[in-house]
Amino acid sequence: MTLQRTPFYQAHLDAGGKIVNFSGWELPIHYGSQIEEHEAVRTDAGMFDVSHMVVTDIEGSDAKAWLQKLLANDVAKLSSVGKALYTAMLNDEGGVIDDLITYRMNEEETQYRIVSNAATRDKDLAQFEKVAKDFDVTLTERPELGMLAIQGPNAIAKLKQAKPNWTDVLDNLKPFVGYDLTDVEGQDWFVARTGYTGEDGVEVILHKDNAIEFFNLLQDNGVKPCGLGARDTLRMEAGMNLYGHDMDESISPYECGMAWTLALKDDRDFVGRDALVSKRKQAKENGTAMKQVGLLLESKGVLREGMKVTINQGTDNSQEGVITSGTFSPSLKQSIAIARIPASVDSDTVQVDLRGKGKFVDVRVIKMPFVRNGKKQFD
Repeated sequence: MTLQRTPFYQAHLDAGGKIVNFSGWELPIHYGSQIEEHEAVRTDAGMFDVSHMVVTDIEGSDAKAWLQKLLANDVAKLSSVGKALYTAMLNDEGGVIDDLITYRMNEEETQYRIVSNAATRDKDLAQFEKVAKDFDVTLTERPELGMLAIQGPNAIAKLKQAKPNWTDVLDNLKPFVGYDLTDVEGQDWFVARTGYTGEDGVEVILHKDNAIEFFNLLQDNGVKPCGLGARDTLRMEAGMNLYGHDMDESISPYECGMAWTLALKDDRDFVGRDALVSKRKQAKENGTAMKQVGLLLESKGVLREGMKVTINQGTDNSQEGVITSGTFSPSLKQSIAIARIPASVDSDTVQVDLRGKGKFVDVRVIKMPFVRNGKKQFD
């Protein structure tokens, strides 16, 4: 398989990035120290190449109606241009095909933009096209664009330092809102106050021809290049899902902490709704409903994906769950995990067999996030 390269590839090499295969893309895992990169985002400013994400522009008289059919959350919530919506896109059985962000791009509600995951590109685009058959809508993938996430408590200040002409836009940009920078910077520039780290910051979409210059400019202004390793520990501390780990097509939004994204108050008929509601009701009735929780290991060891979680271990009332993501938290200096356990569990302690040898260790159940804006979020 030929690996793909983002427009920032040479910048990664020049900055000393160690390149690995990530979902078919050559991306940096780190630039020497994953811990230093993690800390830079928690305390200062770091940047991540997220150009492997898929940008799809939508246009047409039925654009809004198409999105209301396609997505489990409702784009009617996008009350003004630039607003962003986080949502699941479900299959007919109510499982998560992907989680993605949709932006409203014009006043007339005829133009939108979707940013979705690289690993699910083919099935995402197939689902887009399948549902689009019944609507007057044109879908345009934008592979010529790159995307850079600039994150951390000083991210916006350093971006303003690098791009003084963006100051007014950034000063007025609210969380989960994007802005088309055509009138400020030129065609194909877009900035949104979004991210995947639990810190303040933005994600910038730009034409690939401007990528290297922009990366170098940010680096010259004190923004530290960061790799996939730090991106993963940061998102886990922030309690954010990773597709293919914490959810997939066999998992419903109720089972992966995404119930808050479901817009079910009206009669909107979106893909997967009937199965989602029916299966949820059935799971509640027969006691098989699952929920997502955070886990904190207060002893030595590291929680890893795939480890079994046991509740009331060794009793007749024993129940089981599973860790879907696990790591050592650089901010907390303890191991943390995201897990799926029975919804009926209300205990603040569960057990995990760390080494698979039947020796269970108590693990604390935590309401996520673990860390947000550089601070621990639990007592």
